[in-house]
Amino acid sequence: MRNTPETDKSKFIESFAEFAKAKGIDGTKMARLLEDVFRTMIRKKYGTDKNFDVIVNIESGDLEMRRMRKVVADGSPESHHSDKISLSEARKIDPDFEIGEELAEDISLNEFGRRAVLMARQTMIQKVKELEKEHIYEKYKEREGEIVVARVDQIVGRDYILLDNEGIELILPESLPSEKDRKQRIRHQIPGDKYKKGDMVKAVVHKVEMHNSSTRIILSRTSPTFLEKLFEAEIPEIADGIITIRKIVREPGERAKVAVESDDDRIDPVGACVGVKGSRIHSIVRELNNENIDVISYTENLELFIARALSPAKILSIKVEGNGRVSVFLRPDQVAAAIGKNGSNIKLASKLVGYEIDVFRETDEDESEVDIDLTEFDDDEIEPWVVDELRRIGLDTARSVLDLGKEELLKRTELEEEMIDYLLDLFQKELSDE
Repeated sequence: MRNTPETDKSKFIESFAEFAKAKGIDGTKMARLLEDVFRTMIRKKYGTDKNFDVIVNIESGDLEMRRMRKVVADGSPESHHSDKISLSEARKIDPDFEIGEELAEDISLNEFGRRAVLMARQTMIQKVKELEKEHIYEKYKEREGEIVVARVDQIVGRDYILLDNEGIELILPESLPSEKDRKQRIRHQIPGDKYKKGDMVKAVVHKVEMHNSSTRIILSRTSPTFLEKLFEAEIPEIADGIITIRKIVREPGERAKVAVESDDDRIDPVGACVGVKGSRIHSIVRELNNENIDVISYTENLELFIARALSPAKILSIKVEGNGRVSVFLRPDQVAAAIGKNGSNIKLASKLVGYEIDVFRETDEDESEVDIDLTEFDDDEIEPWVVDELRRIGLDTARSVLDLGKEELLKRTELEEEMIDYLLDLFQKELSDE
């Protein structure tokens, strides 16, 4: 096989090679993309690319296109085939050619014409953009559930547009529609999150999706995964697998409960997570805008786990009802602690243990103070849904409602002020009559 002299050294792909290196795009993938573009040019000009070799060197940015043809006798029916050349035509290139030899002819970009080269460049630019989108998608899809730190670039409404250290755009939305119920919205910013342009933000990669042909990277600071990754970063025993996080539940910005256990009986999982004088947990709390974090030692003993989950309240007794609910009995002065501010403690405890928790006040049998169970009132005095709302926050007697007071009732229930005034007057009168 003889080669024709090299007619040109195209640097057509240098800019694309530099882009591939800058963006971390796989060189093999970029070379294959370039080869496809050049083979399309060849097919348009010659009708086929079967007898053409296209060699792309992505590292040097060089390009070689070579047409392979077999030398046949003048006048042969094959001389007009794309992969054949007549002897006389071959000898115009090199007088030493003989019939049966193979001619390898370098193809210059100039042979395709300026317009074809321009179109190829535009096609390549478009394909490179698509390759960049694919690269970004694959890169961040693998990082779902990981923590990233990025800089605020724009503030659009209540959403933050951030850039990572490669200039890739990320979004920390205030909220997005729930995937299960589009009518509900899920917050991704912690209440109190306030940033300005240039601030660095730490969040977890919540979801990566294709949106209008572009990669959309959604961050979250409210996800339980974010808190889990913060624990892994701050507590070596978790990163090393000595301590395991069994479950995390959160009311972002308010309260979180983290159930942990240790494979090593010599290690106290709660103490290890909190650290000496709270040294380990403090940095996490600060990152979460002073969110109150309860670290709980996990146990298979359901009653003990429920008691720990309701901390700091002291439990007298627990009854598992068998219908996905448990009844918890406490002294009257422990009810407020069990319920927590705006009901957050009991709500998170229920999520943590996987049971709906009903709280009941328990008093001594010889206690002289008169009280009336809410179920003793007729429906025309208190509608059943009102009783259910009061029981939801652990109030099951008239006196427990009076003890909590109007201000707390307004905060913790969905009842209107007029209804609360009515209930307080009714209970006060009934207890006085008793």
